[in-house]
Amino acid sequence: MTDLRWYGWGYADKIFSFDQHPDAWNFLRDALALRGDESFPACDFDAIRARAPRLTSAQLDALRHIVPETKTDTRTRVLRTYGKSYRDLIRLRRGEIANPPDAVVYPANEDQIARVLAFCAQANCALIPFGGEAGDERVTITLDLARLNHVLALDEISQTATAEAGILVPELERALNARGFTLGSFPPAFEFSTLGGWLATGGDDLAALISGARVVTPRGIIEAGSASPLLPLFIASAGALGVITRATTRIRRLPKAKNDRAWLFQNFSAGVTALRVLAQSGIVPAFARLLDENATRALGAFARRDESRGWKAWLEQFGLGFLAPRGYAFDQGAMMVLGFEDDAASAQAGQSVCKAYGATDLGRGSADAWLRERYEMPDLRDALLDRGILVDTLEIAAAWSNLEQLHKTLAAAIADASAQTGSPAVVMARVAPGDRDGARVRVTFLARMARGKEIEQAETIRRAAAECIVTNGGVASGRDQDALEMTIWRAVKNGLDPNDVMNPGKWLVAESSSVDAAIEYQERFWNLPTKETPNL
Repeated sequence: MTDLRWYGWGYADKIFSFDQHPDAWNFLRDALALRGDESFPACDFDAIRARAPRLTSAQLDALRHIVPETKTDTRTRVLRTYGKSYRDLIRLRRGEIANPPDAVVYPANEDQIARVLAFCAQANCALIPFGGEAGDERVTITLDLARLNHVLALDEISQTATAEAGILVPELERALNARGFTLGSFPPAFEFSTLGGWLATGGDDLAALISGARVVTPRGIIEAGSASPLLPLFIASAGALGVITRATTRIRRLPKAKNDRAWLFQNFSAGVTALRVLAQSGIVPAFARLLDENATRALGAFARRDESRGWKAWLEQFGLGFLAPRGYAFDQGAMMVLGFEDDAASAQAGQSVCKAYGATDLGRGSADAWLRERYEMPDLRDALLDRGILVDTLEIAAAWSNLEQLHKTLAAAIADASAQTGSPAVVMARVAPGDRDGARVRVTFLARMARGKEIEQAETIRRAAAECIVTNGGVASGRDQDALEMTIWRAVKNGLDPNDVMNPGKWLVAESSSVDAAIEYQERFWNLPTKETPNL
């Protein structure tokens, strides 16, 4: 089996090749004023020095009696110190392992998890999910659910599947495909995400697939079905309330026919209007993603030149000559990828909406190429970091009436903050319809790294973004809490975890109604271990 890349994402031998994307470096050089000598290679792993485990011999023996698969070697502990956020990857590349877990446990069942929780409460230890740094200075146990990886049930009539939380989502998808079903959701980080991670981080529309969960808490086991008021408590809870051991997901039959097409709008505003009309007219695509002008421009730069069936080949061969006289330009327009399954009438209606708002059809090949190439984006992030380029992502929700203004204001706030750190920025957005009243926006920003202050630079930009979101009517990913909500969530946390064993210090902030408190919360949430990766 190929080793995973210890300082980034994916397999060590899978590298994003700029040779296959020859326009990419020119785009980055011009947009970020690169000098050509920027680089930020990872340190040598063997040079990393991590603190020795602080567990006593008696404690370690007791822990191994509960979970025989308990490891304390340096490599295992280092690789489970951080998640995949930008700040985490910078610290990994520097070899800064300030607070590694003292042990990593691989439980095989719920009984072992419950006993580990009891051990942590008795020994005053913290228990955190794989990929999360301890939030305080207690002895820390990291929980890796890799052994809980089984599909437990598939209800073909209700169209639900139940699986253990540690299963990799591609493995679950393959099991469903063998029975003629699919999850129907494929985010950029699909390849290495887990079912429990989908629920605990709540990113994209993934949480909407969850119809039930079983959670081991310090107070006992909670079985939360789709009608239970408790289920929303655990979505985006980041492991702070308990350990999700299994989840039930909504599934659907594999489509017999797919109609995926890409559309080019003359500008972002027209695309947003079309996306809103789709959401409010009852037309339900299998997926819909709108890229703003900067994201569309970047997509063109990073596309494979050898993609003979892709949108770029289409444009280069005859598309640009056709589009330009009609007022379309790929470096100024906004692209939407729209997909339908087994519903020709809805597909026709969706295409009519796009045409009504001035879009031109780029065809199925363009959509297929985008869907394939987006899985390279996690590997692209590592390649950008190698070359000294900051790349980070945040996700927000916005009402349709406020989306365009928030998009404009947020892009300006990020660009201004980046300029204060010494670099121009590229700010890109991708919009997905949320509901009739609003949408979700994933914002990715690039900047030239401030060497020696890489983390401080990113936090300066994040803080400016958070302040802009809070003061302009947006909601950041996770739970955007005011003082009263914080009091309620603190009561929930104390009720389920009175000893603050579960992922302490990463979820709640001091009670305050000020913007600063909201910003502090959002910064903490963005720094949680995450599967989120840039999606250009």
